[in-house]
Amino acid sequence: MFVRTLTTLVASAALLTACATREVDYQGEGEGFIGAGTDVTARLETPSVGTAGQDAADDPAIWAGSAPIMIGGVATRGFVAGTDKKAGLYIYGLDGAVLQFLPEGLLNNVDLTEGLTVGGRPQVVLGASDRTPGKTGVALYLFDPAADSGVRPWGAITTDVVEPYGFCFARRGTEIHAVLVGHEGEVRQFVLTADVAGTPVAREVRRFDVGTISEGCAADEATNTLYITEENVGLWRYGLDPSTGAARTLIQPIAPGVLVADAEGLTVIEDGAARYLIGSSQGDSTFPVWRIDGAAPVYAGRFVVRDGAVDRVTGTDGLAALGGPVGDAFPEGLVVVQDDINDVGTQNFKYIDWRDIRTALGL
Repeated sequence: MFVRTLTTLVASAALLTACATREVDYQGEGEGFIGAGTDVTARLETPSVGTAGQDAADDPAIWAGSAPIMIGGVATRGFVAGTDKKAGLYIYGLDGAVLQFLPEGLLNNVDLTEGLTVGGRPQVVLGASDRTPGKTGVALYLFDPAADSGVRPWGAITTDVVEPYGFCFARRGTEIHAVLVGHEGEVRQFVLTADVAGTPVAREVRRFDVGTISEGCAADEATNTLYITEENVGLWRYGLDPSTGAARTLIQPIAPGVLVADAEGLTVIEDGAARYLIGSSQGDSTFPVWRIDGAAPVYAGRFVVRDGAVDRVTGTDGLAALGGPVGDAFPEGLVVVQDDINDVGTQNFKYIDWRDIRTALGL
């Protein structure tokens, strides 16, 4: 297990922050390099995103229900939302098939949450960081599980962030919080509600700066914690409560064999009484895992996605995880990751059975 004293961690963070003035890509042995980690394979994949020949697929989010729902006339037990950051938002079935595409512009990170009622009906809310000129902020969408209406635009959260980058939702009691991370590390936290007309209302409750280029964002609601990756520095833990301000702890600095720059996506998965944080170590195409339901995060190892039913995964940007039943094919959880170098066509998303990861790492 990787262990350092707090003094060493803080010193390392200061040094790396001073040096981190630009984005650092692929710190391994060339494009497509995969570092050391426990092997797993993906069960299936989506088609390539529509933007060819570019860095386009970016980040997914997962929703599952207890009964089949309809999207575009197709019955499904859930869906995966995935961004094409050059074009818009895809909605995929749990079999990877495209159910819907929303040509919404330059959407980067996407997340979703439940718990909001609009027009008297419970809704799934989706949010995506939006870099489209003239629209920069958070693009918002609704999905009504009781209607065959698909995912539909709902409005936006406007912001002063010049280049919206990372994004995540979090629940604090009955409140829905939306957290936007700018490319240069600017963080804006909002409470999201709907007015009597069903229009979104966002109230800013906190702002702070991470320091340098940041993107990955995930909340552990059970411990009131917010995790953010500073790409060339490491993994930070903040309080989710806005009153905690910019106070933070460096959980893991950039380090060979654990977390390699770019440190990209983050996601939390609940597995019974246990909860895990999964990161994307883009520089060596690995996925570090921490158990986070104790007093402090504990590093549990890392995995890599090798060739199997579908091709291997390299250079992952965004990822998402959901524990519990996710359709019939993933009875104990699903992890979805972006694949930077797909074997055929352009970039896409891979689906991994959580049981395979749990078994491989001995969790």
